[in-house]
Amino acid sequence: MLRVLITGFEPFNKGKLNPSEQLVLRLDKHDVDGAEIITKVLPVVFSEAAEELLQLIDEHQPDVVICFGQAEGRKNISVERFAVNLDDAAIADNSGSIRVNQKINPAGPTAFESTLPIVEIVNNLKQNNIPAAQSLSAGAFVCNHIFYELQNALVGKDVVSGFVHVPLMNEQQEDFPGLFTMDIHDMVRAAKAIVATVVASKQDRG
Repeated sequence: MLRVLITGFEPFNKGKLNPSEQLVLRLDKHDVDGAEIITKVLPVVFSEAAEELLQLIDEHQPDVVICFGQAEGRKNISVERFAVNLDDAAIADNSGSIRVNQKINPAGPTAFESTLPIVEIVNNLKQNNIPAAQSLSAGAFVCNHIFYELQNALVGKDVVSGFVHVPLMNEQQEDFPGLFTMDIHDMVRAAKAIVATVVASKQDRG
């Protein structure tokens, strides 16, 4: 059985909800055959989120790590391909910190690539009637920050890892008028399908 660590984020930028938090709270340890799911909600704070994530990896020694985050304006479950070595956001994190044109790791490479089976995940989601797409970049806010630190920490290790952005949830329509929203139950269904795809891919590779 594979140990799968899944994270989401707390609400940020004065938001009341975060769909990545809500989907994580709805996942159960035994929701996917062949997987033991471990979940955690991370703070939207540059200086804390990645540190907490790496501590979770040290503690649980997962075979798979999948981080989820909110991306308002997206219309798909977006499986990110690259984490870039840049913190550069117009809004503050939940500690009030704003980072502009700042390297995450001055000595690190420009980008790291996800090790998730992205094509298989997107195809599987579409087959399950869930809007899905590949995305090249996770932006330059806290989502991308933990994605970069995650991939950096796992270089050379047999751990499959990556980041997935989800749209706003229906309950956020009032706060984000005119933007696309998705039912949280479909996001949970997507998360389970992603885990199942990763588990199957990893088992096929032995």
